Amino acid sequence: MLVQNIAGSKQNNKIYTITKSHTIDDAVSDLAAHRVGALVVSDDGKTIDGILSERDIIREMGKRGTACLTEKVGEMMTGAVSCCSMKDSAQSVLEAMTEGRFRHMPILENGKLAGVISIGDVVKARLEEMANEHSAMVDMIRGV
Repeated sequence: MLVQNIAGSKQNNKIYTITKSHTIDDAVSDLAAHRVGALVVSDDGKTIDGILSERDIIREMGKRGTACLTEKVGEMMTGAVSCCSMKDSAQSVLEAMTEGRFRHMPILENGKLAGVISIGDVVKARLEEMANEHSAMVDMIRGV
């Protein structure tokens, strides 16, 4: 299965971004409002400057308390972002997420932001794929 299959089957393909100049408090509001676990940091909505996840925020709040909420997104974001393309396999994305211990990966096409895939999206797609394979095998055994 390819990333394009997973991205195409998502109910919501909206890409939620935030700029580096917004505050962490703004990011928390956006994460809650959109019910997502990460925001792509982009000043133009097309290129990736970084990514900010709920984990990033919680980690800092654990260290410094709520004082970090007034910081700028650009100060807390992860700048070195692992990305994938629509042609990448779900397996390679899952391996990269597991090895890197992150749950969200932007999708780039021709150097521009084309989507975001989460580990939940990949697992859901893989479970559906396994169920279809199982059903096909049962049908084959039954001679259907």
